[in-house]
Amino acid sequence: MADIARTSGGTAIWPLGTKSAGVDNQHVMATRTLQGRSLTDGELLAQSSTMADAFHELFDRHFKAVHRYLARRVGRDLADDLASQTFTVAFTRRATFRTDATDARPWLLGIATKLLMNKRRAEQRALKTVDRIQAQPVPPLAEPAVDGLDHEVAAALAGLDPDQRDVLLLFAWGELSYEEIAFALAIPVGTVRSRMSRARSCLRLRLAPSVQSEEDPR
Repeated sequence: MADIARTSGGTAIWPLGTKSAGVDNQHVMATRTLQGRSLTDGELLAQSSTMADAFHELFDRHFKAVHRYLARRVGRDLADDLASQTFTVAFTRRATFRTDATDARPWLLGIATKLLMNKRRAEQRALKTVDRIQAQPVPPLAEPAVDGLDHEVAAALAGLDPDQRDVLLLFAWGELSYEEIAFALAIPVGTVRSRMSRARSCLRLRLAPSVQSEEDPR
């Protein structure tokens, strides 16, 4: 896998071995506008084969969303590496992206989700850590591994089938539509719907006792 070039601040920008960014100001402007409008993601990826600034622009558009999704699933530390890996894979596979597509976010989140398959145990540990820490009467000073997640929800998510969890969290945390999830995971929309239905049913069953106890604290 190609290394990622970095700015002086340490942020990943574009894979090494490409033409460095910022060499030609005309090229920079060409990646950002076409006949007075911003380029679509598909157009940026098409141009990135000859101009590294085009991929730089794609990175700037989507890195925060990809990193936020990963951080919610496995924590910020692992998210840093996985987000960089996501864009390295995206650069390597950029020729496979449809140039008529306007939004690369579903594609990028699909790559990120597939990279998570190698981190299933880390995700399980992160979810169980949230459950364990927040269930204690006096929480420790350390932050939970997964930000802002209720421990009962974390425990319920940890109990889901991984395929169901992927679909559910691409919808809830990745903010993708069913059609975008199908594209991201290369599965039929009907499969997305069935996995989502099963995931929601499982969550309702797992969370029902806690919801009932809050409504009727006898």
